[in-house]
Amino acid sequence: MQPSNSCLSIDQILALRPTLALEPPQWSPDSREIAFVSTMNGGPELWSCSAQGGYPTRMTVGMGGVRFLGTNNARRSPDGKWIAYISEKSGAAELWLHPESGDADIQLTHLGANINALSWAPDSSAIAFSGNRYGSFDIYRVQIADGNTCRLTQRPEYDVYPVFTPDGEQIVYVQLNDAWTDHTIVAIPAGEGPARVVAQDTNLFDYHYGKTFGYPLVSPDGQTVLFRSHRNGFLNYWRVPLHGGDARPLCAESADQSEACWSPTGDAVAYISNDKGTLNLCIADAKSGHVRKLVAPAMGACAQPQWSPNGEQIAYLYQSPTSTIDLWVVDVSNGQQRQISQSMMGESVSSRLVTPQKVSYRSFDGRDIHAYLYAPAVPAVGQKPAGILWIHGGPTNQWFDAFYPNVQYFVQRGYVILLPNIRGSSGYGREFEDLNNGDWGYGDLKDAVAGADFLKANANVHPDKLAITGTSYGGCLSMSAVCFAPGAFQASIPASGYADWPAMYQEQELRHNQLLRYEFGPFETSQDVYRRCSPIYSVKQATTPTFVIHGEGGLPRSSASLDFVKALEKEYKTVHYKAYPNEGYYVLSLANMRQMWLDMCDFLERYL
Repeated sequence: MQPSNSCLSIDQILALRPTLALEPPQWSPDSREIAFVSTMNGGPELWSCSAQGGYPTRMTVGMGGVRFLGTNNARRSPDGKWIAYISEKSGAAELWLHPESGDADIQLTHLGANINALSWAPDSSAIAFSGNRYGSFDIYRVQIADGNTCRLTQRPEYDVYPVFTPDGEQIVYVQLNDAWTDHTIVAIPAGEGPARVVAQDTNLFDYHYGKTFGYPLVSPDGQTVLFRSHRNGFLNYWRVPLHGGDARPLCAESADQSEACWSPTGDAVAYISNDKGTLNLCIADAKSGHVRKLVAPAMGACAQPQWSPNGEQIAYLYQSPTSTIDLWVVDVSNGQQRQISQSMMGESVSSRLVTPQKVSYRSFDGRDIHAYLYAPAVPAVGQKPAGILWIHGGPTNQWFDAFYPNVQYFVQRGYVILLPNIRGSSGYGREFEDLNNGDWGYGDLKDAVAGADFLKANANVHPDKLAITGTSYGGCLSMSAVCFAPGAFQASIPASGYADWPAMYQEQELRHNQLLRYEFGPFETSQDVYRRCSPIYSVKQATTPTFVIHGEGGLPRSSASLDFVKALEKEYKTVHYKAYPNEGYYVLSLANMRQMWLDMCDFLERYL
């Protein structure tokens, strides 16, 4: 398929990669300046900009990346003199300080391990953090003046995401149980002393060992703690007295809530509300629970709201299907918004991108599956277009109102693309999220096949020109489509996937095995489920031409894709294979991503 003259080139689309990391913006104490983490000029680095807008100023040189959870957790001290962040530039993920004076950054901790969360003491004299120096995550406190570090908890299970109370007297943190499904909010003296349970929550699997549950959010008056819970069917915020007691919802709704933060006075809470992929910035009255949608895009995604210290404005990140992540500020009183950073290359670029249509279709069991439909701006003349089902990773994840450059490239090549939020996706309630437990490659694959039928019936897609692709779990389901739904697709491109769950359990690390145990059950008693959901044992049924791709690194996961290829080859199936150099298991560099898209196009042209 050939693009029209109005389409962007592959290099133009690759140039639209976001330059802002999904980190909370950090206000200066006087509410005049905002710091943020950006990948401009290579990054990540700290940059700052006036709250009124203007050209940003680079703050750090050599901040260094963090592979650990993929975040730097940059946090400005309450007195504005420092910005603390996590970096692996010394070999392990340690705490570093960037001074307001502009002097050289200082390494604060020397644990030689990994750190995954931090928060400042209210007087800026210390930082509480969680680190795994002794094999499981514990809570530590480090003094800014001399780097003296004290270990505050010692448990075989994980203690994570600590915060100081506003008076600085206590540290409140989260204890995980051994399966990472239950969370206990605990308070301890900021010095040393006995621990006290504040609240408990159960049955919320936390794939990133605490990141889903997040920091316990202590109110400015020190009386109330907010936490996320699934207990009403959606991930909502619940409030509990710091001294303990019954929990009640802040503002119950049939939508997932995230990224909450208290206003400086404690009379309101800003948070993100997920309305089927549209991410609204809302404010809830702390007493009545009354909600006001402060930023409610027709199609877009707000993220990481942060109140200005004077309480008059909120800084947040925003993107849409036709614009990458930028920094915005909204006036709390009147809702007026202004864009601070400019990552797009002009309005003419956005106008040449495709805005998807939100659709839904009925699946095999009568459930509605929500999806994004991308159609070429200039339809093909005289022939029905080919279609692509693009499956997200996770599987507990979802497609948002976000910018997806790979999708934009392929739709501009003339393909009609459907991004379905199949069962197992987040954002549609706990029941929907758990529908694929023990059933990977079956019910969720039927949702994808129903999406293919939707394209044939409603998007004029050629019935014999359908492909399925995706990365991570999207790659896994693309493998399942080859073996469990032969003939449903005429091409499959599994990227960085897995086809053998018993093998994965035997070779993978803790986090992935926790996921498998939660989804499939204990390996010792549920091996039949692991095997049933593994397409590698059903390659004999395959009829779909397949192109298996991944980065050449990341062993042993890279061998998992190759094992699938070898199993197909043994049965004389049509399969192609490519591993891209200088990568982990996922293809992330611009050069390799460019070549991968071109290779995918060549494969689709050949078989569709």
